[in-house]
Amino acid sequence: MNDASSTRTERDSLGPREIPAQAYWGVQTLRAVENFPVSGLPLSPHLVRAYALIKEACAAANRQLGELDDRRARAIEQAARELAQGQWRSEIRVDVFQAGAGTSTNMNVNEVLANRALEILGHPRGDY
Repeated sequence: MNDASSTRTERDSLGPREIPAQAYWGVQTLRAVENFPVSGLPLSPHLVRAYALIKEACAAANRQLGELDDRRARAIEQAARELAQGQWRSEIRVDVFQAGAGTSTNMNVNEVLANRALEILGHPRGDY
């Protein structure tokens, strides 16, 4: 699955979709990009950083509370720090203007962090 033209199949409540194998984003991001192509403008890097820092803090809190095992929590924390530092920025694909209350942004960030954490743990992207 390392070929740039290869894909992986991800599924959601609407059914399966093909995602580029190398992408850190997933099916929810694909649907958001397709459904809300409003402006073509990206999210502010400051907003992406804020989301990443919140996700890092949530993973740490859930680890400390025993709700998330140490291994997974630390992988998510590392992925969130990397995103906060600007890595994986190109994987945040949703439009700055979108319907709803930021759900697409939240899902895009979640997918990027989940797939990066999977990679840190030695699993393939999309192996949720």
